[in-house]
Amino acid sequence: MSERDSVPVPPGTFRIDRDGVWRHEGQEVTHPGVLGNLYANLRVDAGGHYLQVGRGRIPVDVEDAPFVATRVEPLGEPGVGAQALRILLSDGSDEILVPASVWLGASGTPYCRVKSGHFAARFALAAWLQLAAFVEEGPGGEMTLVVGGRRFRLEHRA
Repeated sequence: MSERDSVPVPPGTFRIDRDGVWRHEGQEVTHPGVLGNLYANLRVDAGGHYLQVGRGRIPVDVEDAPFVATRVEPLGEPGVGAQALRILLSDGSDEILVPASVWLGASGTPYCRVKSGHFAARFALAAWLQLAAFVEEGPGGEMTLVVGGRRFRLEHRA
């Protein structure tokens, strides 16, 4: 048990940790049906992340990003290069990566927009290593994602 886990948590508190693990009142949520329901009701607006339950809103503390990209798979003909990249997400879904939505966080960790651009996803280390096969480093350390013959500069954001 980490020091953070030993701190009392207010009743009803929901949290998504850096690894995309849902917690309720400090305990990990593992039931697939419950997790599916949590993801289905997750929303975000200017006030932050929350669960929409009827007309009620339950705040969700998100440590980093609410989704984690766990895998990157190239799509296209072998030998031609990736025409697109599919990402697998921590909620069990997959989607086509929008290359223009990828950016690098303060520590150099890549992120992207998912779920029609509504949410951020952090690339897990394994997924980042898979994505790196499509990244070129230019003069001055500028990073460029190359997908479908197009080049997308990876901006650094805080």
